[in-house]
Amino acid sequence: MQDELKIKDAEFFQRGFNECDMAYLDATISPQLKFYHDKGGFQDKTAFMQNTKKYICGDPAHKPIRVLTEGSLTAFPLYNDGVLYGAVQHGEHQFYLREPGKPDQLTGTARFTSVWLKQGDAWQLSDVLSYDHQPATTKRQQAAQKQSALITELLKQHKVPAPALGLGIIEHGKLVSAQVYGELTPGTVAPQNTLFKVASLTKPVVTMLTLRLVAAGKLQLDEPLAAYWVDPDIKADPNHLLLTPRIVLTHQTGFANWRYLEDDDTLRFQFKPGTQHQYSGEGFEYLRRALEHKFGQSLEALAQQYVFEPAGMSDTYFWWSQGVDEARYARNHDSNGKAFETEKYYKANAAANLISTIEDYSKFIVFVMAQQQAMPAVYQDMQAHHVSIGPEHYFGLGWEIFSGFSNQQSLLLHSGRDPGVSTLAAFSPQSQNGYVIFMNGDNASAVLEQLLPQLYLGAELWQRN
Repeated sequence: MQDELKIKDAEFFQRGFNECDMAYLDATISPQLKFYHDKGGFQDKTAFMQNTKKYICGDPAHKPIRVLTEGSLTAFPLYNDGVLYGAVQHGEHQFYLREPGKPDQLTGTARFTSVWLKQGDAWQLSDVLSYDHQPATTKRQQAAQKQSALITELLKQHKVPAPALGLGIIEHGKLVSAQVYGELTPGTVAPQNTLFKVASLTKPVVTMLTLRLVAAGKLQLDEPLAAYWVDPDIKADPNHLLLTPRIVLTHQTGFANWRYLEDDDTLRFQFKPGTQHQYSGEGFEYLRRALEHKFGQSLEALAQQYVFEPAGMSDTYFWWSQGVDEARYARNHDSNGKAFETEKYYKANAAANLISTIEDYSKFIVFVMAQQQAMPAVYQDMQAHHVSIGPEHYFGLGWEIFSGFSNQQSLLLHSGRDPGVSTLAAFSPQSQNGYVIFMNGDNASAVLEQLLPQLYLGAELWQRN
């Protein structure tokens, strides 16, 4: 019953109010509707339908939209002598204003309590209480203040001179907050456009570049990379003929993470490609060289065209080019708070060393989720369970995947770790909620333990680790 009503409720508000299907509303609302609003007073069905048509559906250029707050809906059955005749529903709505060519703007929230009556196999809405209407700014400000106080205390508690933390919050596919907390140096507040080294969060960017090329018909996931690049170290090994973009993105190349981890500093296959999962930065570097040879362009140029520009990322760099403002760079610190010497790179690496702001990378995650509509087949392949790592734990195309969360949701995530670098990006394809965390220090675990439970599905995620 509860699942049935949740589906009905979602259909009612999407089809009835967001799509303005007046015939559907008329059929679904009881003729005896009693609607109580803490701002607009009492309405019967006639007044309710008139007001909906006039104020909700009257101006498509300024269209109010209702979205159920994730996880807020509960339902309680009503029985008469053991026969189900109705149900009480309770939840919270977020209200948005939709205007052509603009992102939906959050305008407020309200709670609701509804009574549904069962009419044969159908349900009709009988009574509604709509109350506790709050402007969006009030709740957003309260949440932001609470979050700011928590993070400031965490940075003080777990450390160290000059800690900085960037946090991006994404709700329903929209970037709602991108904030930087802490200091660049003692006494110098970190600016909101602080530049962070993000380590392995470089890989999702190269993954998206690759998948966009596939969706554009310029590359195939299963075509041999040997047609474009063969590393001299493995030229004599026929296994190099098996390497494809798919095998790289699922980390099944057979390479070590880095060739310098081999005794002789030589790239080699530790197993046949496609037969095992082993995380490898070398695999992504191999893919970079193949893409650059195939398209006759640098990784930076390809990423600019297929990722950075369409995603609106204007402050992200593969290496220390002239655009990198060192005065905004969050120097990396060890667990004792000692700053590492800043190591500058002057060549793109497809697996590491990307430099970005929390706003830019959060825009990237929004862009990734938008590919569900832009390239649906490739997007589904990206989140498919290509390799099993453990219980409800998989690797897709470029993303680690945890399944089995509340409401049958999953999380796609990627982390980045280098000396003095701790980063994490995660999102749910089902709810399109997510977050990005950048830290420029080694004391990440203690901070994440208290910060993650405040974020979407974060408490469940922390328990998995």
